[in-house]
Amino acid sequence: MTSRDPAGRMDPQGRLWLADTLWRIGAIQFGDFSLGRTVRNSPVYVNAKLLISRPDALKRTARLIQDELELEMLKRQRTVDPFDAIAGVPIGGLHVATALALQMEKPLLYIRPPQGAEESVTPQIEGIYRPGMRVLIVDDLAAGGGSLVTTAEELRNAGLLVSDAVVLLDREQGAARRLEATGVRMHSLLSLAVVLTYLDSAKLLREGDFDRAMAYLRREGEPRSEFD
Repeated sequence: MTSRDPAGRMDPQGRLWLADTLWRIGAIQFGDFSLGRTVRNSPVYVNAKLLISRPDALKRTARLIQDELELEMLKRQRTVDPFDAIAGVPIGGLHVATALALQMEKPLLYIRPPQGAEESVTPQIEGIYRPGMRVLIVDDLAAGGGSLVTTAEELRNAGLLVSDAVVLLDREQGAARRLEATGVRMHSLLSLAVVLTYLDSAKLLREGDFDRAMAYLRREGEPRSEFD
C-alpha cells in the first residue's frame, strides 16, 4: 500500500512502514536518555536492534534498503557507488548488514574490536576480502558518527575502498557531516525528525513528547532529509 510521508510526498518504498514498525515493536521510547559520547539527556531513544526479534520486519527492512540502493545506483548521477561487499558495524548494524547481505547475496565483513588484554592490538576484519574491493558500511543508527568513521578507517587501512554508508535512522547529531569530511556519503532511510513528525501526525505520542524531542533536535541536531 502506498502512503505519504509527513511532507505529503508519496512513500511507495515504505519508509513510514519502518517508522510505524519501530513504534509498534517498542523500539521508540520517551524519557531521559544518555548514550555514548554524543547522546546526552535525549528525550527520545530508538532501539532498532529489536528488529531482530521480528524476522519478517527485518527481512522487509533489508528489501527496503536494497530497493533504495539499487535506485540510487541506476541514476545518471548516482549517489551510491556499486559495491562488492557489505560491512556491518557491531552490534546493531551487524544484524541489519547480515540481513542485507543475504538479501543482496553479497559477502559480509565486520571489524572485531579488540577486547581486554587485546585492546592495543589492531582490530581484525572478519570475513573473506581482498584489497581493492569496494565496501558498503551498514549501521542501525547514526548520532555523532564515531563508530562509522572508525569502521571506514579500518577498512581503508586494509586496502578496501569505502565511499558510502547506510543507516536505518539518522539522529541528526553530526554523523553525516563527520563522514563527509572523510569522503564517505551517509544515506539514511529515516531521520529522527521524520519519525517524530509521523508519530505525532498519527496521534501516537503523549502530550509534550513531540515538542520536547523536536526542541532537543533544534538544540543538538543537524537537520537533513532521509535517503534521497
